[in-house]
Amino acid sequence: MRVLVINGSPKGKNSITYQTIRFLQKKFPKDEFDVIHAGAQIGVWEQDMSGVAASVKWAQLIVFAYPVYAFIAPSQLHRFIALMKEQGIDFTGKYATQITTSKHFYDVTAHRYIEENCKDMGMCTIRGFSADMDDLLAKKGQLEVITYWNYVKHIIKQGQEAYEERQGQDKAPTREKSEKYHVVIVTDCTKENRRLRQMIVDFRKALPFASHVVNLQNFSFRGGCLGCFHCATEGDCVYQDGFHELLRKIQKADSIVYAFSIKDHSMGTLFKTYDDRQFCNGHRMVTMGKPTAYLIDGEFSKEENLQMILEGRSQVGGNFLAGIATNEGVGGDCIRTCADKLAYALVHRMRVNENFYGIGGKKIFRDLVYEMQGIMHADHQFYKKHQLYDFPQKKIRTLLFMKLVGMLLRMPKSKAAVQAKMTEGMLEPYEKVIHGSTLE
Repeated sequence: MRVLVINGSPKGKNSITYQTIRFLQKKFPKDEFDVIHAGAQIGVWEQDMSGVAASVKWAQLIVFAYPVYAFIAPSQLHRFIALMKEQGIDFTGKYATQITTSKHFYDVTAHRYIEENCKDMGMCTIRGFSADMDDLLAKKGQLEVITYWNYVKHIIKQGQEAYEERQGQDKAPTREKSEKYHVVIVTDCTKENRRLRQMIVDFRKALPFASHVVNLQNFSFRGGCLGCFHCATEGDCVYQDGFHELLRKIQKADSIVYAFSIKDHSMGTLFKTYDDRQFCNGHRMVTMGKPTAYLIDGEFSKEENLQMILEGRSQVGGNFLAGIATNEGVGGDCIRTCADKLAYALVHRMRVNENFYGIGGKKIFRDLVYEMQGIMHADHQFYKKHQLYDFPQKKIRTLLFMKLVGMLLRMPKSKAAVQAKMTEGMLEPYEKVIHGSTLE
């Protein structure tokens, strides 16, 4: 695969974000990488952009790599994007993704900014990868970025195959249903809603795994959540209508897909009742690790709040969002693509790459459950078991080291020497990772 990296960091090759690119170059030697240091050399590009068009034409994938600065990308990358637009560089049909590093503070707005500009320039966007500053130094972080890169390569390959089929060069493969994984489709589809019903039928045909449909229309809810807190202390809902048993059957599936028509800028009253009644799970992410997808009837591209809700829903739940298929013909995945992404996510055990929604939401729940553990006993045990109590106050060595560095920076005699070594010291651990001293 031919990859053009647009490095938006003003630090250039010394950027922490750029070390992830170097890591990928090392792990995927068959992929060709060309790098434009847009952030560090913005003054050069202000004078001459002639080489950019040729690099773009050569590339199959454009990767924007940058640190998140104040809710969004660095100003130097802003300017480079403006220059590309001014030059009228042709990106039509190119795939684009992004790799960022930050403390996950509003990385979602930074990613949205890049996606919107990529769409302005005619690119096909692939969900980006958001990493914490030191993720690459741990085995878990390394495996996550490798998994992400394989996923990106799969999507591009899939897109090429779909294009060839449209040109009549190939036929769509016949899919035999495998019993290895089981997918449940939760819907509120009525008999009259032919559009949504057809989407579900088409999705099940395209999915290579067994599936069944749970229609909420067939369940008699005695009422919506009362907020009575009975489930927190007793472990079950005050309503005795069989919802607990229904929910447990759904949650046993390897993946849950939600199919609905947009109603009043939401998933509708019936789905909201279903969601609210799930408070019997407390704050436990009981389906964590199971990929999810959505089939949506309606103009989803116009529903910004609903888009945020669905992404936040999967992030806080720890569910990889494989795809969102719509029938509006604007953005989103087609049904076959969505089914293929979900199948890939199941086979390769894709895990959610956490962003601000996931990190922020979990920290709020973490603090709440810890404070109220006397009442939320089941939640407390779940959080301990899954090591979700990641309080920074417990990182004593890190706290002491930072105090030492801060003290040295406040001393005039040592300040210059410490600052001179800071960049070198920050990059040293990454050099060990890239050159194979750390486990993959």
